[in-house]
Amino acid sequence: MKRVFQITEKTNGTGAVKFEWQKTLGNYLASSGTSNTVNLFDRHGELVDEINLPGICNSLEWDKDGDTLAVVCERSPVIFLWDANSHKTSQLDSGFKDGLSFVRWSRIGPQLAVGTSKGNLLIYNHQTSRKVPILGKHTRKITCGAWNNKNLLCLGSEDKSISISNQEGDTIKQTPLRSEPHDIQFSEMKVDERSPNGENTVSICCGHKTIFLYNLNDSDNPIELAFQPRYGNVVGYKWYGDGYIMIGFSNGYLVVISTHISEIGQELFQARNHKNNLTSIAISLSLNKAASCGDNTIKIHDLSELKEMYAIVELEDETKGLGKMAWTDDGQLLAVSSTRGSVHVYLTKLPVLGDTWGTRIAYLTSLLEVTVVNHVDQEPAFPISIEVEPTFVALGPYHLVVGMNNRAWFYVLGTKGPEKLKDREYLGTIVSMSLNADYVAVAFENQVQLHLIETESGSTSEERETRLFPGKDNDGKVLCHCLTPEFLIFGTDTGELYYFFIEDWQYVNEFRHVVGIRSLFPDPSGTRLVFIDDKSDGFVYNPVNDHTLEIPGFSATIEGVIWENWPYDKGVFIAYDDDNIYTYVYSRETIKGPQVTLAGTTKLPYAQKPLLLYNGEVTCQTPSGKTTTLQLDTHNFHDKLQDLSMDELKASLKKSLALKKLRESWVICHFINKKENWMELADTALEQLELEFAMRVYRQMGEAGMLLALLNMLGTEDRNLLAGNLALMKKDFNLAQELFLASSSPMMALEMRRDLLHWDQALKLAKNLAPDQIPFISKEYAQQLEFTGDHSNALIHFEKGVTKLPEHRDHDESCASGIARTSIRCGDIRRGVQMATKMPNRALKKDCAAILESMKQYSDSAALYEKGEFYDKAASVYIKCKNWNKVGELLPQVTSPKIHMQYAKAKEADGRYKDAAKAYENAKDFDNVIRIQLDHLHNPEEAVRIVRETKSTEGAKMVARFFQKLNDYSSAIQFLVMSKCNDEAFQLAQQHGQMEVYAEIIGDDATQEDYQSIALHFDNEKSHFLAGKFFLLCSQYKKALQHFLRCPYTSEDSPAVEMAIETVGQANEDPLTHQLIDYLMGETDGVPKDAKYLFRLYMALKQHREAARTAIIIAREEQNAGNYRNAHDVLYSMYTELRSQKIKIPSEMATNLMILHSYILVKIHVKRGDHMKGARMLIRVANNISKFPSHIVPILTSTVIECHRSGLKNSSFSYATMLMRPEYRNKIDLKYKRKIEAIVRRPDKTEEDEPTSPCPYCKFDLETSELVCPGCKNNIPYCVVTGQHMVKDDWSVCPQCNFPALYSEFKRLLESDDTCPMCSDTVKPGKVHKIEDPSIYLHADKGEE
Repeated sequence: MKRVFQITEKTNGTGAVKFEWQKTLGNYLASSGTSNTVNLFDRHGELVDEINLPGICNSLEWDKDGDTLAVVCERSPVIFLWDANSHKTSQLDSGFKDGLSFVRWSRIGPQLAVGTSKGNLLIYNHQTSRKVPILGKHTRKITCGAWNNKNLLCLGSEDKSISISNQEGDTIKQTPLRSEPHDIQFSEMKVDERSPNGENTVSICCGHKTIFLYNLNDSDNPIELAFQPRYGNVVGYKWYGDGYIMIGFSNGYLVVISTHISEIGQELFQARNHKNNLTSIAISLSLNKAASCGDNTIKIHDLSELKEMYAIVELEDETKGLGKMAWTDDGQLLAVSSTRGSVHVYLTKLPVLGDTWGTRIAYLTSLLEVTVVNHVDQEPAFPISIEVEPTFVALGPYHLVVGMNNRAWFYVLGTKGPEKLKDREYLGTIVSMSLNADYVAVAFENQVQLHLIETESGSTSEERETRLFPGKDNDGKVLCHCLTPEFLIFGTDTGELYYFFIEDWQYVNEFRHVVGIRSLFPDPSGTRLVFIDDKSDGFVYNPVNDHTLEIPGFSATIEGVIWENWPYDKGVFIAYDDDNIYTYVYSRETIKGPQVTLAGTTKLPYAQKPLLLYNGEVTCQTPSGKTTTLQLDTHNFHDKLQDLSMDELKASLKKSLALKKLRESWVICHFINKKENWMELADTALEQLELEFAMRVYRQMGEAGMLLALLNMLGTEDRNLLAGNLALMKKDFNLAQELFLASSSPMMALEMRRDLLHWDQALKLAKNLAPDQIPFISKEYAQQLEFTGDHSNALIHFEKGVTKLPEHRDHDESCASGIARTSIRCGDIRRGVQMATKMPNRALKKDCAAILESMKQYSDSAALYEKGEFYDKAASVYIKCKNWNKVGELLPQVTSPKIHMQYAKAKEADGRYKDAAKAYENAKDFDNVIRIQLDHLHNPEEAVRIVRETKSTEGAKMVARFFQKLNDYSSAIQFLVMSKCNDEAFQLAQQHGQMEVYAEIIGDDATQEDYQSIALHFDNEKSHFLAGKFFLLCSQYKKALQHFLRCPYTSEDSPAVEMAIETVGQANEDPLTHQLIDYLMGETDGVPKDAKYLFRLYMALKQHREAARTAIIIAREEQNAGNYRNAHDVLYSMYTELRSQKIKIPSEMATNLMILHSYILVKIHVKRGDHMKGARMLIRVANNISKFPSHIVPILTSTVIECHRSGLKNSSFSYATMLMRPEYRNKIDLKYKRKIEAIVRRPDKTEEDEPTSPCPYCKFDLETSELVCPGCKNNIPYCVVTGQHMVKDDWSVCPQCNFPALYSEFKRLLESDDTCPMCSDTVKPGKVHKIEDPSIYLHADKGEE
């Protein structure tokens, strides 16, 4: 806080000081100390007058209006009265002999109460000069008192009592107290309901210890409040708010209590404001502040938030302590006295006076100081001392004006600093003032005077120096005005708004508003203006075209409007009231034309007044004579975007779009990068008619369609046409229509309405724009009305749509069709049917017939269907009207089964069964056909044929019943099964011994229960095989196996054993497996079964290794028995099974298969005449002759003969010698015996070397019949055709068994024989291909056992 002035102890005298501010105005401060004078100062500290007293001042007070000061002093019966207007002092004799001790003016009237040191009272009426003396009001000195708002007077005296009197001095009540009263105040206790009697409570500080609350309405129950001793004595107290009391205590404590009866005695707030002592407290309700003083400091609190300290002032030169403290009524000045006799006055609230020009601000910084500053251009602030305390401040580009009443002081703001130019008086009290570079406009007495600021002789004509508005010919009162560089603008109470062009010195624009215009706020250029009218509505006015735009959400409490001074935000302005700042955006060009939108609201700090808006920052003036800057909530998105969260980015984008800041929004959208946000930006750009920017956004989004649409609009010069197209894109169709009609292409409005199917509007537009289009629009409208069911209006529009022009024949036919349909709908059936019959349109006939059918006009409907060749529908409608003859005529053309069915039923009812059967068959109702054939036509063969073809369940039942009547049970069972009546079929089979037939018929389609029933039947019949078979089908494996094993065993193939193996394979249960193995081994009945069954069992159980071992044993048995082909097939099948299961082939199996296959190949080679290959194969077999025990001699004999025949003489000799052994010699066939003996006797050991071929593994040359390579020790695959080892470049495989064969040899074999020697399957020559890379076959059996 700033100290305004100080009254020293030299003026007042050393010691305690009494002082009082002038009531209401606060222009004067009266103070008196020990110097026996009362000094009167103005609010700037200038001494105005002095009142000399005969003694020390006892009491002084101003009256309610602040016009008169009353003073009483010691040892004098005189009352001194000082007049504030004339500055004269008058003396009033009280008439008492004793000294006067107390004065108090009434709060509502002219009465002055004066108390004496002996307890007497004088009531003086200052208005009538009447004096009423009351003797003996109290017995001792009257020390304190107060008036209430009902003019009751309460007095306190040293006699420890209070009295309550009326304005005539009559005592109403008197109450004794425990101790002396000190500070009496009237107020109202806090109650639930407001008292109609006003201030009903007297509060008295008693003996500086307690506060006594005396209710006038309840005088028998006073309340006395005592406080904690640590607080000290009560120094002072003040009432405020709704019954609250603030109390100051001598030990520095400040306490707030409530007087509400439920809260009384409770402390709502307590703080120790001062360390040593507290001397006084004060409250300013206009400031909403409370102050306390003590030690050498003043502390100020905000009443709305007491815990927060508003200000602390230290009086460093006052070391002896402070005294009393008081505020002016307006709260602007706070006076504090000290114990040494001085008074300090501080400025706590300044009038908020300020003005701007551009970005320069002038504002009041003290009562007699104005500061001019430009924060934007960073110009230094310079204070200007002024002569008066102003009521207004006005700023121009080069001048500052301050003033009060009807006088103004002009200052020049030059480069050397501010200089006073002049002062001038006007014809009335100045209301407001505006400046530009040369002129000043002054508003007073509902007029505006425009005059030059600085007049230079000869530079301007006399008439251009000054002018008074609105002029003699206008009765309007000027309520507001403003001055721009070019114009004086003013508004009147009748709603006129005038633009006066200063350069031409004449009016250039007049506008009439509906009500009076109260305030004007032009933008910096003066081309747009906000005005507020008498209804408190705000408008933006464009003087170029007199267009006004109401501001949305404009509060009735708005006090002012400020336009944005930042050149890049020209359309932004703010409106403010006491609590909020509202940010608006004025867009000069949008789709809807000029537009004002509310961008957002910002909270305005308490008691601050906005002066300037620049780039979203508001400069505000505070009551303390300072300025602060406030960032608008709508503009606080200029932070580092990369640091913001997604929600904060979206909030920033929303604010940016609200302010129409497209480029800033583009940057934010890049950070968010979501389609919906890009779309918002594009919509805003389109709204602002920023086509190129919108295209840029759509290009970023990849919206090619929108981009192309905007590209087509880009060259549009007609603004209305462009805006109309954009409004259409935004689906604001009414606006689009308005804009199209105002454009150069009004037909666009009609086209739009037609495209949108808005036919009513399209017809209205067509009347003016394109009458020739009315028939076509009428037709389309009629079609829509017909669709929605409004047939009468549809008929009217169809009739309007007929053109009768040959070029529009199709159109007219469409209208005629509509007329026909809607005529029928509207009840004019004859007209509709005639039109439909005449016209060739099949679809029309169908539509009209359907309408007639829905109206139950069946005969007309059927006739139209028939004419339109819709035979199914025609027959259906004829059936509804029972016209069977017509139905019969139409049947050959009818395809609907439903109609055939209806016809068939009718014919059956008439007893015409053949026709009925045929109709049922056409209707695909075969059940009824079967029924007719059996029941009426007695033709079971046809019925059986139909059942077999259609598989009809119901039909099969009927046929089954028919055969049952004929005792043909097997046929009946067959058809019962076909009809899914398995239980019935089962019972029939059981009754008539046809179970085997039933079992055969039921096959695989039955349920588990069916199979179980059959199995139990065969079990009872002791038919073990069939019982086992059906137990197997119902998965009862244990029972199935038991029955199979009970079947008699035959050495030939036994189906029971085969089924037992299948059962165990499916069951895969160890007990059943062991049971079967025991049976096969002969442990059950002592008869070992053929080993092949064990092999099949292992195969069924997928125990391939055991199966392989069994297969080898079986093959050996077969070999021993001489069944070499069987042994070969067993080994082959096992080999392929193991290979398919990817199990390693046992080497013994592979070797045995190779030897057996070599034996089989001998016959093939000999048969083909290739004795050399046959001899080689026989040598391989003879080398393993032990594997052929039953044919040793025949095999060796064949080997000797074939080797001899092939020229292998040495081999022939060696095997011949073997035959000559005693054990074989006698077994040689006599046919060959002599020849063999000759070979032995005359040995010829010549023999050609066997041809060689390369090993497919290591390319080592070895003999062709050798199967083990000496080089790499690999077993080489052998050719299934020749028995020789395979070679890499002549490789093929049998397509059936995948065994290798020499490609050339296989091809040669297939020329004469089409079976594979290994698998005996037929092979087509075309399926055998040469394999270029046989590596997969070479390594397939790697690691065989």
